[in-house]
Amino acid sequence: MAMIDAQGAVVGRLGARVAKLLLAGQKVEIINADKAVMVGTLSSARDHYLSRRHQKNKRTPEDSPVWPRVPHLLLRRIIRGMLPWSSRRGRDAYHLLKVSSGAKAGKSTVIQEASSSEKHGMFTLSELCVELGGKAN
Repeated sequence: MAMIDAQGAVVGRLGARVAKLLLAGQKVEIINADKAVMVGTLSSARDHYLSRRHQKNKRTPEDSPVWPRVPHLLLRRIIRGMLPWSSRRGRDAYHLLKVSSGAKAGKSTVIQEASSSEKHGMFTLSELCVELGGKAN
């Protein structure tokens, strides 16, 4: 099982690397999901995810997409979007993923391609989730 530290990692780059590992059949656990960062402005991301959350299926509203307001579940949902969800292979790969918000004891790796040194124009997943109506830590 690969344990990956998401602190300071850009969500899109991290998700792409994790999706490849999952499709290869490897179990992946991501820690510190609340400290993963997104690039851009917080207001535009908030508007984007709020519009997604308000999309409703007119025929059967219960079948509408669900977008969580908790950082570790939001990261899990973002990674699900990078997997071929409609195929059996994608669903099996998704079930190999475990995401948590806090740090854990043990050896974790950092994906260098996903880490970012910039601080301008970035925000964490926990800041986004607070803007979406989630609880502050």
